[in-house]
Parts: sequence; C-alpha cells; structure tokens
Amino acid sequence: MAHAETPFEDRVRRLMRKHSRMAHYGVVHRVGADGLIITRPRRRAPSFPLRGVAVLLGAAFLFKSFLYAWLGASVYLERVSLLQSGSIVEQGGAWLMQADPVTIWIAAFINTYMV
Repeated sequence: MAHAETPFEDRVRRLMRKHSRMAHYGVVHRVGADGLIITRPRRRAPSFPLRGVAVLLGAAFLFKSFLYAWLGASVYLERVSLLQSGSIVEQGGAWLMQADPVTIWIAAFINTYMV
C-alpha cells in the first residue's frame, strides 16, 4: 500500500510547488491547440531594478547640481580639490562629486530660479 501512495504524494508535492510559484510570481494563461486554457506559473527572470538605479542617479545629479549652484563654481571646485588630496575614500568621493557637464547644466537651470 505504501508504494501506491508515493505517486499521489509526488503529485501533491508538485501541485503545491506549482501553486506556490503561481502565488509568488503570477500566472500566464495559454490556449492549447485543443482549446483548453492552461494556467502556468510565470517564469522567474532575474530582474535588475532599473527604475531604482535611474532614480538614484537622478537624485545624485540633482544633489551635485544644487551644491554647485548654492556654493558657486569656485568654492565647489575648491572643496572637491580638498577631497582629492584626502584618503582613498575621499578621492572616490571627489571623483563622484567632480563637476561634469550635466551637473553644470542643471545648476544653471537651478540658478535661474534661485533668487
């Protein structure tokens, strides 16, 4: 009798795993050649949070531009040069905070509204 239950237990285990995947990843409905609607779990593709990276980059450029506009070009560049003469971490920060064309362009846009 124990041998008769193992295919049933295997089937139940497969169905539970399929149900769990459908609950977590969603479902895809397909119509087979015979007209039967087949529901399968959506394939889990590794996704990279592009929207989060874009928001983070945008916030970083806005922060740099606001500092550039607030401090002025000479003071900002002086502070970045101070960072360049510091430790490895400070040099990395100086490289990130250097004034690039996008930062200067956004700072010019900010300066038109800062009075």
